[in-house]
Amino acid sequence: MDLKALHKKHVLTPWVAQAALNPPLVVRGEGVWLYDQEGHRYLDFSAGLVAVNLGHAHPRLVRAIAEQAGRLAYAPPSFFHDGRALLAQALSHLSPWPEGGRVFFTPSGTEANEDALKFVRHLTGRPKVLAAYRSFHGATHAAASLTGENRRWPAEPGVPGVVHFFAPYPYRSPFHTEDPKEETRRALDHLERVLLHEDPGRVAAIFLEPVVGSNGVIVYPEGYLQGVRALCDRHGILLVFDEVMTGFGRLGAAFGGERFGVVPDLITFAKGVTSAYVPLGGVLLREGLAQRFDEVPLPTGHTYAGHPLAVAAGLAALRAYQEEGIFPRVRAMEGFFREVLGDLAARHPLVGEVRGLGAFFGLELVRDRKDKEPLSPWHGPVSPPMQALQRALLQEGVYLMAKHNILLVAPPLTIREEEFLEGVERLSRALRRVEVEVLG
Repeated sequence: MDLKALHKKHVLTPWVAQAALNPPLVVRGEGVWLYDQEGHRYLDFSAGLVAVNLGHAHPRLVRAIAEQAGRLAYAPPSFFHDGRALLAQALSHLSPWPEGGRVFFTPSGTEANEDALKFVRHLTGRPKVLAAYRSFHGATHAAASLTGENRRWPAEPGVPGVVHFFAPYPYRSPFHTEDPKEETRRALDHLERVLLHEDPGRVAAIFLEPVVGSNGVIVYPEGYLQGVRALCDRHGILLVFDEVMTGFGRLGAAFGGERFGVVPDLITFAKGVTSAYVPLGGVLLREGLAQRFDEVPLPTGHTYAGHPLAVAAGLAALRAYQEEGIFPRVRAMEGFFREVLGDLAARHPLVGEVRGLGAFFGLELVRDRKDKEPLSPWHGPVSPPMQALQRALLQEGVYLMAKHNILLVAPPLTIREEEFLEGVERLSRALRRVEVEVLG
C-alpha cells in the first residue's frame, strides 16, 4: 500500500508542510532520530515543531501514558482529577511568582492564547490587546488575530481590539539603527507612542514571546523586555509571555522570562510540557489574578482540558527534566551550540546571522551578506533556492523547521555533542549544494 499517496489523497495538509516538498512518511522515532517506512533515518534537528524536548520514545513518558490509559483514559474537566492537581501544583512551583499561580489547562498552545485573551479582558475590563508584528500565537481565529505575520491573513477580519506594533529586530532594525541600545530605546519609544494613540487605559495586555519563535528566533536586545514590563506597570496593563516554544528548558530555564529577569502576569505554554507526546497546553496566572475567578465564572472550557493521558505525560516530563538535569544541561551546552553554529556560518556565505539562546537558534539565510537580501522573501512564496535547500536537507537525512529564510536549529534537549556535530555537518553539506546554485 502506498501510504504517502493515501495521505496526500485523504489528509488536508497545512501549506507549511506542503512546502517541505515530498516529506518522508515517518513511522518511528528514537532519541533524536526519526525513521521512515523504508528504514531511512532523519536527525530531528528542530524537535518536531520545537516541541519534542526530551526526544522520541523516552521510556519514562511512554510508561506513564500507558499506565494512565490502563487506569483512566478520560475524566470530565468538571471533575477533580489526581493528575491535574499534581501537575498544576508542579507548574505553580515552577512559576516565577512567589505567591504561586493557578493553571487553566487547554488542548494546545493556540487555545492557551485564545483563553489568555479572554482572561485579560475579563480581569481588566479593557477591550484592547497589543502584540508584535513579528510573532506567532496560533492558528485559530483569535490566536491568529494576535499573530503578527502572514498566517494571520486567512483569519481576517479577525477579532476586534488587537493592535500590532514593531518590536526590536537588530539584524533588520525597523528603527534604523545598528546600535542595540538605541534599538531598545527607539523600540520602547515606538511602543509607548502606540499605547498613547490607542489609550493605555483601554489596553488590557501586551502579548510577547520572550524570544521570538518561528518568526526568526530573535533575541531582544538588553533592556527591552524590562522596559515593556515597566510600561505595563505604569499603565496598569497585564504582561503575557507566550512560552509555547521557549518554556520547559528550551532556553535553559523552566520559562524563558527567567533568562531576562522579567516576570509576566500570565504565561501561556504547551509543547514542551509533555515533550509533545500528548497534546497539552495551558495558561498560568499568578495567584492574585486567579483569585478573581473564585468570585466570577471562568469564561471558558474545553472537553479535553487537563486530559488524563496528557497530564500523566506532563508529570513524567517534569520529573525527567528535574531528575536528568535538563535545564542546567542546556545552559551548560549553550556555548557549544553557539560556537559550532558560528563556525558553520563562517564557512557558508548564505548564512547572514546565527542568533539564539539555550538550545534555540536561528540561522538567517541571505543571498548576499552586505545587502542582507533574504534567500526567500518574507510573506511570499518559498523561493526556488529555499525549496532546493529543504530537499537537500531531507536527502542528507536531517529535518529542520523553516520559516521563509530562517532555519530553526532547536534539537531535543537530550541531544549529545556528537549528534549535534553530525547534524551540523549534514546541514553544511546541504548548504554547500545550494550555494553552488545561488552563488556559482
